[in-house]
Amino acid sequence: MTDTDLVLRQDAQGVAHLTLNNPAKLNALSTPLLKALDQSLSEISQDRDVHAVIISGAGKAFSPGHDLGETTVARKDSDGGKAAYVTLFNHLTGVLRLIRTMPQPVIAQVHGIATAAGCQLVASCDMALAAEGTRFGVNGVNIGLFCSTPMVALTRNLPRKHAFELLTAGGFISADRAAELGLINRVVPAADLEAETRALAETVAAKLPAAIRIGKSTFYDQLELPVDKAYELTAAAMVENMLDPDTAEGIDAFLEKRPPNW
Repeated sequence: MTDTDLVLRQDAQGVAHLTLNNPAKLNALSTPLLKALDQSLSEISQDRDVHAVIISGAGKAFSPGHDLGETTVARKDSDGGKAAYVTLFNHLTGVLRLIRTMPQPVIAQVHGIATAAGCQLVASCDMALAAEGTRFGVNGVNIGLFCSTPMVALTRNLPRKHAFELLTAGGFISADRAAELGLINRVVPAADLEAETRALAETVAAKLPAAIRIGKSTFYDQLELPVDKAYELTAAAMVENMLDPDTAEGIDAFLEKRPPNW
């Protein structure tokens, strides 16, 4: 399998669907797979014809996290694997930052398991749907490796004490529990997962791209600010959005009870 085969892309109706494609390893997030995912997301971020993104996994699972076989081999390097580990984690954080900063909303379509860095990927997406029976965890502590980088995204999705329990006890939570805690948007029957995720993506893709772009950026930026600064930022975003000619068309269309001509 070539690196370009590790992430498959299919576009339709303004939605780019990326499939993690190494089912033999349950789509473990190896360095080559992360590089391929980064390349695909970077291309999509510049593609004006794409207005929403889906990330799913081929085969039995979404992703179990990093490829432990790859990390074990790296230990044989002269530096004990340090350089390889730095590269691996930098690739992962680069992908997750790109998901946050790219203009299109990114939706995780999750089934099977999403553990460790796989769970981190789900938590880093803007939205997530999961099939019934999916299990989530940050289980690195069970093998002596605290999931420190997954903790960043996890603690921005889950209440603090629940996140800490997962990180230190190393257990799993069900899809239903993940929805209760806010890790995913909702649980759907496995047979409906693809259709439900596609429907959500197409709904988002049908909105004015400029509004979604401004809104996504502002959504994340305001979360890091005190309330008064958050209102300053969001007011400026509203002004920017209102001045867009397509927004004027959207308002006119609403008042005239007709579809907008975007």
